[in-house]
Amino acid sequence: MNAEIILFITLALIAAVSSVMMITRPNAVISAVFLVLNFFALAGLYLLLNAQFISVVQIIVYAGAIMVLFLFVLMLLRTESEPKVFLDKKPIKMFALFITVFVFIQVAYLILVGKPSGNLTPDQLKSIETGTIQSIGRELYTNYILPFEVAGFLLLAATIGAMVLAKKKFE
Repeated sequence: MNAEIILFITLALIAAVSSVMMITRPNAVISAVFLVLNFFALAGLYLLLNAQFISVVQIIVYAGAIMVLFLFVLMLLRTESEPKVFLDKKPIKMFALFITVFVFIQVAYLILVGKPSGNLTPDQLKSIETGTIQSIGRELYTNYILPFEVAGFLLLAATIGAMVLAKKKFE
């Protein structure tokens, strides 16, 4: 076994365990923390797939910005006073368990029986090169510079508009 397979197995186990821990925790804030751990494990898996840009976006956007907003809303809602919805719903729990076992068997079959090819085609090599941050940046700043600048100005205008609307009293 090489280091890439060991790293894949480790990150996959972290992602799987953190996802199960996320849905089984009674406290919503602790569930959100496990979701952040899952996002980091997925970012590592994206790196193993040579998708550096998606990996960085996964950490910055999802684990950073989206989860901060999500935690803020959770803390404002105070979900600990909510009634437990699925406490006495045994058929739903059994159906969820059946689906979980079914998906697990499918994934195990793909991992144990599937035979990945060792050599990459030229299209696959080009796909790996396309996903790098350098190639995305090169395309963004050469072929798509005008839409990029327009999007930047629109975001600046939206930020200034939000600040003006949030201001209580004009001086």
